[in-house]
Amino acid sequence: MKKVRVLIVDDSPTIRGILTRVLGADGEIEVIGAAGDPLEAREAIKTLNPDVITLDVEMPKMTGLEFLEKIMRLRPMPVIMVSTLTQAGAAISLEALELGAFDCVGKPEFDGLPEKVKAAARARIRPHGERIRPAERNANYRPGNKLLAIGSSTGGVEALLTVLSSFPQNCPPTVITQHMPPVFTASFASRLDRICAPTVAEATDGAPLLPGHIYIAPGGEQHLEVQGGTQPRCRLRQGPPVSGHRPSVDALFTSVAQQFGRRAVGVILTGMGRDGAAGLKLMHDAGAATLGQDEASCVVYGMPKAAFEIGAVDKQLSLGAISNAALELCAIENKVRT
Repeated sequence: MKKVRVLIVDDSPTIRGILTRVLGADGEIEVIGAAGDPLEAREAIKTLNPDVITLDVEMPKMTGLEFLEKIMRLRPMPVIMVSTLTQAGAAISLEALELGAFDCVGKPEFDGLPEKVKAAARARIRPHGERIRPAERNANYRPGNKLLAIGSSTGGVEALLTVLSSFPQNCPPTVITQHMPPVFTASFASRLDRICAPTVAEATDGAPLLPGHIYIAPGGEQHLEVQGGTQPRCRLRQGPPVSGHRPSVDALFTSVAQQFGRRAVGVILTGMGRDGAAGLKLMHDAGAATLGQDEASCVVYGMPKAAFEIGAVDKQLSLGAISNAALELCAIENKVRT
């Protein structure tokens, strides 16, 4: 098998050495070079033609964001951002994901970096400026009594921005699990809240599930689940990882299936692995309508593919079509699936 060829771009010799060891320990990856700043990196890209780049966020001569924008505009390729896990680092990393970075990893742990590098080499990378346009908002939208649950991972920042930016102010109550480090989710929720018409916030334990509100699972030690009853609420539950993740899409979807049954709609978006597939199947079998992102519009067709292959998805749609389809399924005029 051909090895994935990686160029490391970081101004710290120590970090370059650590990244070289971490990636070089994987037999399917070859570190072909390293650069201390974007100017060196530009020449290395021309000379070495790497499959994947790891790119530091903060560097001299040109910031990682500025260099990333040039890469995605002039020579699109998979880029994994390397960032300190601080509030400032999280905000910059989210900007990078919007610009087209494949994923972000935190210093100094670099959790899951080899697997992300190998997935990045197989990903669909769109040039900057070719982002899928959101659908038009429906000013006359009337939500019914449905709950909307969404799961996503790699590529999910761009996907969720596309889907949620067209939601009306009175959207159905929406719960989302997106795989992210703890400090990222608060920044992401704030970013969505500024862009979207509904209120977007990190979920808190006991928060009522209300129309016009979108709840993002906080990263860290808890799973986002839901409770039914006369006043449905968010529930944050301590526990081990589910399907390899915490928070887990499977944990969210399973609770939605149990508490809401056919009074729910499930959507699974781009992401690596299988998290969410089993939970979406439970939702489907409980009578909920289910949608999956199609292969052509996914950055990584992993989670949606796994869900589709086990019969958990009623319909696969392009990213640009998912927002309207999910809203229609949750609208007051719609009846439950029979």
